[in-house]
Amino acid sequence: MSTGFIWRERFGWHDLGSGAGPLRAGGWIEPGEPHAEHAATKRRIYSLLEESGLLARLTRIEPRPAGEHELTLFHTPRHIARARELSAGAGGSLGLDAWVPPGSYEIAALAAGAAIVAVDAVLDGTVDNCYALVRPPGHHAEADEGKGFCIFNNVVLAALHARRNRGIERVAIVDWDVHHGNGAQAAFYEDPSVLTISLHQDGVFPPGSGTVAETGAGTGTGANVNLPLPPGSGAGAYAEAFDRVVVPALERFQPQLLLVACGFDANGFDPMSRQLLHSRAFAEMTERMLTVAAASADGRLVMTHEGGYHTGTVPFCALAVIERLAGERTEVVDPFLVPLEGMAGQELQPHQRDAIERAVELFD
Repeated sequence: MSTGFIWRERFGWHDLGSGAGPLRAGGWIEPGEPHAEHAATKRRIYSLLEESGLLARLTRIEPRPAGEHELTLFHTPRHIARARELSAGAGGSLGLDAWVPPGSYEIAALAAGAAIVAVDAVLDGTVDNCYALVRPPGHHAEADEGKGFCIFNNVVLAALHARRNRGIERVAIVDWDVHHGNGAQAAFYEDPSVLTISLHQDGVFPPGSGTVAETGAGTGTGANVNLPLPPGSGAGAYAEAFDRVVVPALERFQPQLLLVACGFDANGFDPMSRQLLHSRAFAEMTERMLTVAAASADGRLVMTHEGGYHTGTVPFCALAVIERLAGERTEVVDPFLVPLEGMAGQELQPHQRDAIERAVELFD
């Protein structure tokens, strides 16, 4: 396999300052600790790829900023102008938990452009698949509003670029970030040409978003699949969700391009969720995506990086995914795998099966 990889140090310069978890410092939140969405986790991914030797076996792809004509494939001119204005000034809020620091318009545009470039590299046959390690993340951003650390919606813009500029008729987005992929749902809720699937912890973020009953509207009815999994779901629940819902939905849809919004915040040590996944589970989900892509999309698979906030575990999860994309195995042993696999509750639980069964009944 030929696997593309995108990273620029400039992504690390997007700086949300200090805070406590998802909240910025101020009021009763004492400054000093970094905000949850900081650069160190992504830099550690890059460092582990380099030191493992895998980076040398990947095809480096240079990103470029998305132009305004590309951003307006999804975002309104008002949203883009507001993001640029905040970035050029002292910074400010673009929506719920979406802060634009000074200078971050250009970095967010670079992240969106990286997702577009990754799609072009795969569609042009430069690489078989591609991982875009970008920040800020994007999957919560909506057309006229930022949310959840997201300014522009990288994966939505990539899908729209493929549809409108590259002639791809059917695109699928699988979002396994632990938070609901509300941005893709909003973008394609009435569009049968894009299948959107989100696996997320039930009721975490955005508030009230991502219920199993949200299946699309109009001609897009049935093309939006939500799998809200109960807190405490481990590898067994995710495997069942893929086997019973995700893979069958993709096989019915037969996408010509498969995009994955790849967050690692469902890992068992992540501070922003209460799920139990580990690096092996992420690798196995990736294997399933490769199989689906090979069957319907000539292997064309692009992953864009989203959440993941535990600086220890996330690099090993990312390495496991990129190893599978590249068909390579390094000598790295994940030191977090044994304790995570040993946590009680990794097996499928009855209440988790019931939650998955509700989705099966809607989409089978």
